Amino acid sequence: MSNRGQSKLLLGAFLVLVLSCWAASRIQNSGGQVHVDSIKIPTHNGQWVVADLFKPRSVTADSPAPFVVVIPGFQRSKEALSNVAIELSRRGFVAASIDPYAQGSSSASLSRIAATTEGYGMFALVDYVASSSNLNYVDRSRIGATGHSAGGNAAIRGANYFGREAARTGKPSKLHSVYVSGYVLTLTDEVLQDVRSNVGVAYALYDEGAYRNAYGDGDMRIAPEALRAVNSGLPASEAISEVELGRYYGDLQQRTLRVIHNERNLHPFQPYMAEAIANQIAYFEKVFDVQSGLDPYDQAWQWREILGVIALVAALVAIIPMGHFLLQTAPFRQLVNAVPPPLPRPAGRGRVIFWTAFAIGAVIACVTYIPMAELSQKLFVAASTRQLTWFFPQRMNNAVMLWAILNGTVGFLMFWLTYRYFGRHHGITPAFWGATTTARELGKTLVLALLLFTAFFLTLFAIYYFLHVDYRFLFMGVRPFQPELLLLLAMYVPLFFVFFLSNSLRINAAMRFEGQPEWRSMLLGGVANSLGLLLIVVVQYVTFAATGTVYWTDGWLYVNLLFGVVPMMFFLPYFNRYFFRMTGKIYLGPMVTALIFVMILISNTVIYLCLL
Repeated sequence: MSNRGQSKLLLGAFLVLVLSCWAASRIQNSGGQVHVDSIKIPTHNGQWVVADLFKPRSVTADSPAPFVVVIPGFQRSKEALSNVAIELSRRGFVAASIDPYAQGSSSASLSRIAATTEGYGMFALVDYVASSSNLNYVDRSRIGATGHSAGGNAAIRGANYFGREAARTGKPSKLHSVYVSGYVLTLTDEVLQDVRSNVGVAYALYDEGAYRNAYGDGDMRIAPEALRAVNSGLPASEAISEVELGRYYGDLQQRTLRVIHNERNLHPFQPYMAEAIANQIAYFEKVFDVQSGLDPYDQAWQWREILGVIALVAALVAIIPMGHFLLQTAPFRQLVNAVPPPLPRPAGRGRVIFWTAFAIGAVIACVTYIPMAELSQKLFVAASTRQLTWFFPQRMNNAVMLWAILNGTVGFLMFWLTYRYFGRHHGITPAFWGATTTARELGKTLVLALLLFTAFFLTLFAIYYFLHVDYRFLFMGVRPFQPELLLLLAMYVPLFFVFFLSNSLRINAAMRFEGQPEWRSMLLGGVANSLGLLLIVVVQYVTFAATGTVYWTDGWLYVNLLFGVVPMMFFLPYFNRYFFRMTGKIYLGPMVTALIFVMILISNTVIYLCLL
């Protein structure tokens, strides 16, 4: 592409990025009717909680409104459930979507037990709202909490915690009402007996974690967990044996109101289902006696998600022309080399070898992921047991890292074997690879990659500063990061780079053939890079559909992580190919993508780092 074409691409990407983020911010703040800003609340033992506060401009000290804490689940930041906060604030509620302890910008918890036992930091925020004069626009008699998955666990534990406090003080619980989504394991008699709050429960009928429930499924009509929740608010004489879904039981004024929902969805997608959001809205409008005039299904958050994915694509596309223009500057001009010739199109035995290697790579990627996840728990004990540590402090990221190292090494080995025993005997030479380089050239390539990484995230920081939005779609997000995470970047990137470099070598030196359209070559690379992990998802959910239980039970959270990883894996080869065409070498692409991809991973992953 010419300089003129690259200029148009950069300008277009930037305009799309800014406009989509601006429009997303208008959705988020309800067209300027809601003020959205981050707050930081000191908690105990030097910890802190960060939250996005959604305050309708119509709410004042003279006209206070109910307050709802929104608690994301494991591996999720405050932005992941901002859709709930958006819809509640549209209806006059004050809402705060928090970064749970050890996630996002909140501190790690000093507790050795699960952070949900501290409400993921929600307990401290509720105490603050209930006692501080800084939020004098909040009706302290109407404080609620809602959360999904581990966040739902935190919500019911909060009802238990403040219920016990209420029993000691003789005062009403600070938590008027809670809504528990995607988690029923804590709905035990021991927990429920101390609850002094209204309780709503929503559970996905097809929740992957339902094998842990009493009956091993997600049917809340007869689930003991749902029955216990409802019956905890009823006199023994009125106890039920089957739940009527959507029906309100108990007494609102006595805070014994109970309702059960059972949406037809999977666990990770439940928070992004219109029906699930509508059920939450209807619940809080009922328990807090709010008449907003908006139908619960009148929802705007989906537009924010659509705009978010447009912004994400535009931000990534902009990297390409930025790299093009930097390569024309004096410091980096020597990195531009002629693109090596493509390989002869495989035929006969070569075609068999190619597709065999393709299939073997996908199978190895598939069968090694869960074992690497299990191994990570043994190698990185501190992170796996919620201890603060300096040594690879990211529980989930450690699993992906080990998988990447193994499969990157396998990729190198398969590339060498196919060259050693076939390629070199059929006219293939290292000149096709674009791998020859020098230490000086590698150093300049790294500097260029760091500049592109910096430009990418500085743009994000600027947009977040002015518009308070990041680039995201559902649970996939690119968010601003804390400076401390640069330490983790330096820790994780060198090991991840094994995979990224291996990918670049295979995509550019083994999957680029004479006469093959570029789009087909890049598509092949994307499929090759993501197929193994996609197969894990396929096996998991085909088994689930056939048997009612997922294939990987103990590791199901690691499988759910792939919903965000697989799309990135698919598009990774595209960037490797574009930078290969710019430089004629295989190194710039994996350096850029490793830096950006790993930062996305570590900024969206639970962190048990001593500094935090």
